[in-house]
Amino acid sequence: MAFCSKCGKQIPDGQTLCDQCAAEQNSGNSSPQAGREETDRFDAGDIQNNKAMAVLSYIGIFVLIPVFAAKNSPYARYHANQGLLLLLAGVIWGMFYSIVAVCLTILSLFIPFLWMISFAVISILGILSLV
Repeated sequence: MAFCSKCGKQIPDGQTLCDQCAAEQNSGNSSPQAGREETDRFDAGDIQNNKAMAVLSYIGIFVLIPVFAAKNSPYARYHANQGLLLLLAGVIWGMFYSIVAVCLTILSLFIPFLWMISFAVISILGILSLV
């Protein structure tokens, strides 16, 4: 999978021009290679101008700021996507944890009650068998 060295858009393998920004692609620089940082595929000016947006992307609901304010920045968009995934995973985990905690709380209250009822029923059956 190749990415544009200027705007970061995915480019089909073997294509020499980016569909979005029309930048010419070199075969060696078109995709991240092992050992290279992921940010090497973004423009240095874009990185410098949007570092604050990238930071906001990882602070919970603040991910919405770069989503709407820096739509045209591939660097901010990349980090906003990562932040959205983290936010979504956190929300799903929180919902799961809350459901499990509520169920365990209800069970921890309900099981002793059932235990006491079962002893009462067994006692009553024992008494009735004597009569």
